[in-house]
Amino acid sequence: MGSRRCPWRSRVRVADRIAQRLRDAGQLIEEPHQVAARIAQKLWEAGHRIVITDPLPTETSSRWWDQFVISLSLILLTAVAWAYLFWLWAAMDMGGMDMSAFRVIQSRMGYMMPAHAPWRAMEFFFVFAMWTVMMVAMMTASTAPMIFMYARMGRLAETHGTLFATTAWFVAGWFLAWAAFSVLATLVQWALERSGMLDPAMASTSGVFGALVFIAAGTYQWTRAKELCLVECQKPFEFLMQHGGFRHDALGSVMIGLRHGAYCIGCCWALMAVLFVGGVMNPLWIFLLALFVLLEKVPSSFGCVVAPVSGAILVVAGTWVLILSTGLVGWGVIRTVQ
Repeated sequence: MGSRRCPWRSRVRVADRIAQRLRDAGQLIEEPHQVAARIAQKLWEAGHRIVITDPLPTETSSRWWDQFVISLSLILLTAVAWAYLFWLWAAMDMGGMDMSAFRVIQSRMGYMMPAHAPWRAMEFFFVFAMWTVMMVAMMTASTAPMIFMYARMGRLAETHGTLFATTAWFVAGWFLAWAAFSVLATLVQWALERSGMLDPAMASTSGVFGALVFIAAGTYQWTRAKELCLVECQKPFEFLMQHGGFRHDALGSVMIGLRHGAYCIGCCWALMAVLFVGGVMNPLWIFLLALFVLLEKVPSSFGCVVAPVSGAILVVAGTWVLILSTGLVGWGVIRTVQ
């Protein structure tokens, strides 16, 4: 059997032979890279921000090394984030003690405050750190395809030794978006805790509130905003090309990473709110939501089905919890008996 030949290389060789024959015939033509540069310049002048890259595949050794370094970095980042969450969870386990009169601060230092005491700056910081690390633990796996694609485009763009640095800046922009979300989540947790709607385990104390969160999160899964954000997350190559492609500078990489993080938040913020129902530091809830987000972003027909199906399940579950919490089931049974 003959070896498989790369179609791109075959086309380039054909183009080179045609170009050589035209030169031999005395007809002056432009080199392919000159034509591409001229077209790119015209598009740039017309306001289209594009990046022209070499369509030929990069060397196998370079691709393997890029994937190894980035994969190892993401695995270590995720492992450290999960280790920190389990560390906090173990510190908050009071072995069955009645903690209703106290509020455990999310740190390993054993800080506790009276339940009705106002929050201090230190507590805001620790809660913010908890949310930020939690988002990294939950979302890194689902955003990995986008990170790999950005690095791949950087390799094609011949970054001359800056590939890992620019990829790191892209991740930093994505991280900044989730850090901003963590600030908002911290403020929401503070408001809920001050109103008595969260218990010491940071789970909802109100069945009605939990039901409304389920219904709201499920309804959002059916909205146009959810669909648009999910599509942007499911198609890394299309997203990067629509928003300027690979950026050689740190600021450009941070900005496109920040934009991707914004779409990521637009896709998943309602699901994060479900944590307030089952417990913000409940490891099982965190893991299940992280797995769900990962499955939801699969770029296939399966990923597109996950969102609406889960939305329907959440709405049904929320409606049932609301009925139970408001006593409508018991009232209906009494009416039937009468």
